[in-house]
Amino acid sequence: MDKRKFIISGGGTGGHIFPAISIANALKEKDPSCEILFVGAEGRMEMERVPAAGYPIVGLPIMGLPRKPSFKLLVFLRKWTQSKRKARRVIKKFSPDAVIGVGGYASGPILKTASKMGIPTVIQEQNSYAGITNRLLARKAVRICVAYDKMDRYFPADKIVYTGNPVRKDLTLPHDPIDAKNFFKLKADKPVILILGGSLGARTLNQSILAGLKKISNEDVEIIWQTGKIYHKSILEEIGNNKPVNLHIMEFVSRMDMAFAAADLVISRAGAGTISELCLVGKPSILVPSPNVAEDHQTKNAMALVEKGAALMIRDDEAVEKLIDATFALIADKAKMENLSREILNLAKPDASNQIANIILEIVKK
Repeated sequence: MDKRKFIISGGGTGGHIFPAISIANALKEKDPSCEILFVGAEGRMEMERVPAAGYPIVGLPIMGLPRKPSFKLLVFLRKWTQSKRKARRVIKKFSPDAVIGVGGYASGPILKTASKMGIPTVIQEQNSYAGITNRLLARKAVRICVAYDKMDRYFPADKIVYTGNPVRKDLTLPHDPIDAKNFFKLKADKPVILILGGSLGARTLNQSILAGLKKISNEDVEIIWQTGKIYHKSILEEIGNNKPVNLHIMEFVSRMDMAFAAADLVISRAGAGTISELCLVGKPSILVPSPNVAEDHQTKNAMALVEKGAALMIRDDEAVEKLIDATFALIADKAKMENLSREILNLAKPDASNQIANIILEIVKK
């Protein structure tokens, strides 16, 4: 029997790259002989992250669709045409049995070209609000794997499979919370608040913490604050000698499994991958959606949880004023914390990668 071959496409952010790698790993586990080629966008994060995970990748000269009419639209159209030509060459040379798109710039031209060439395509939509690229690609897709209910608002109902989003397996490793607190040199008898702004950081979250330093120093809690790479140095300079002893400032949290095990409450943006991780670990959360994303999908992700009583949300433009007070009010309300934990855990889909891999393999068999 010939080796099965798959192209997996997408990227631009870690939120797209990790699920793509997770799906690839699941396919490899189920069919060790299969060949997998990634297709990403030139100059984007996936061009480094994917090879580091052990998979080959080809870059397309694609860019995001400009949000406002300008000369950039002409540049986009030129790059789109170039990308479709290159996608066709890649598909003809690699000859995949199926093409999987996880979102991001590159998935558009490669999935559209694959569909035209009669190759089955699968879409993995991570957000509660489907982006325009996936909505257009859905017409020709064989299956659409989603992480939220009510997605038939955007996609044909007969193609939808509710799989959840792939998440990192190491997050579910059992860790004693005391060991996890010791790992971060935290006091074992204090509640722990984990503040995550992503690897680059979230300006609003950081501004909210800086505005609340005095309140933080008066609270009987421990706080792990991930500032992100962009803001770390300037934050340390701004705080100087005024750092509260219960505030632990980190540029990046490399051991998220330990961080989640230590945390009683998580403050975070509302990217699809982050939300799926919070569901998996069952942590009470306050979400501050980023307003700087396409079609405001983070707010829609957060609201999907809020409507189920599975998280709280504070708008980005209100966070500096409200976030610190809301955080300390919630950490003191044990009944509310337990309820949020229970409801978010109900939304977890821990087997998403395997389920998506099974769907892909079933399509290829047919």
